Amino acid sequence: MTYQVTVIGGGPSGLMAAIAAAEQGVDTLLIDKGKKLGTKLAISGGGRCNVTNRLPEDEVIKHIPGNGKFLYSPFSVFNNYDIIDFFEGLGVGLKEEDHGRMFPVSNKAKDVVQALLNRMEELNIEVRKETPVEAIHYGDNEHQVILKSKEKILTRSLILAVGGKAVPHTGSTGDGYAWAKKAGHTITQLFPTEVPLLSKDSFIKNKTLQGLSLRDVDVSVLNEKGRKIVTHRMDMLFTHFGLSGPAILRCSQYVVKEFMKGHRPVTIEIDALPDEKENVLLDKLQKMMEEHSKKTFRNVIKGMVPERLLDFVLEKSEISPDEKSANISNEKLRNFTQLLKKFHVHVHDSQPIEKAFVTGGGVSIKEIIPNTMQSKLMERLYFCGEILDIHGYTGGYNITSAMVTGRVAGMHAAWEAMA
Repeated sequence: MTYQVTVIGGGPSGLMAAIAAAEQGVDTLLIDKGKKLGTKLAISGGGRCNVTNRLPEDEVIKHIPGNGKFLYSPFSVFNNYDIIDFFEGLGVGLKEEDHGRMFPVSNKAKDVVQALLNRMEELNIEVRKETPVEAIHYGDNEHQVILKSKEKILTRSLILAVGGKAVPHTGSTGDGYAWAKKAGHTITQLFPTEVPLLSKDSFIKNKTLQGLSLRDVDVSVLNEKGRKIVTHRMDMLFTHFGLSGPAILRCSQYVVKEFMKGHRPVTIEIDALPDEKENVLLDKLQKMMEEHSKKTFRNVIKGMVPERLLDFVLEKSEISPDEKSANISNEKLRNFTQLLKKFHVHVHDSQPIEKAFVTGGGVSIKEIIPNTMQSKLMERLYFCGEILDIHGYTGGYNITSAMVTGRVAGMHAAWEAMA
């Protein structure tokens, strides 16, 4: 039997692609090597599944710094608002949280996955789980998928939705890159994004600040000349190995890109009081010290930043905890202020791509037709999801990209199979 559309990969983009193809009325097969479909969906958003983001289209694309502009075309066919309508149509109520993130009302990722599986069953999509693919042979009118079991599957259109290399326990182990190369595609350099960062700074090694989280701070990545490449204002966390938390994850790809240029270590600058200008803060502290000259400096400024950070910065500025305000030199106060505004951490590496949330790099988008997701180099071959060189920040942006490209790939693969 020859299938009209075969999808390899049962993640967010593969499930969307299979449903979109079958909705056009074609025989559709979905192959996945795992025991369960939608594993990545099931763990996304801390197990609650951040389905998409309801910010305006331009904002969503801005949050996909890795080739997000490519998505303007697929978005004209199916966009983030269509994703919301699609799930609500399947009976999954959604609610909006901070920064436009959309979650199921039930807070259960498995409801999202189940709705997709139910829809696939309604559409009679054939699903083969625990079915690893060994090779793909491309042909003019049809392609041949060879399974590890040596069974051969013929298909008129083929969609590769196998993911990248991040979060490998969900099945994304980079299998698809070789298949894409065999079709003549370029794979751009792969690198981890949305990944915790490692530092050898003594205070990290001594675990002085381990477990301390800072809320709403400005985290910047500095280039070799000390200029800011990017700044994100969010929460962050000091860990036993370095830095993590939302602001760090957002900055991480810029750090990794500096490494790729041969720059190491890269400096991360933390501004613990981003709403205060440094000179204004200095004046404010001087006034407070004059008013409370007999009190210890530590007590005068207590509560301005978390206590552990305060004690660390006091120590670095050589101000002892029981030193009276009146006795502190201007130079020490200046150092103290500067450390609150420009706290530097030297990052020598990131965690590996397997520990990253998202893969940077992949199948070059220059070789993909944006409004159909078809390969420019091979007839009847389509790509969607994280195998592509597209990556966004966490917050529903990568899943949006996966679902949109999956939907568009599925529709067009079906139309071509029927032609």
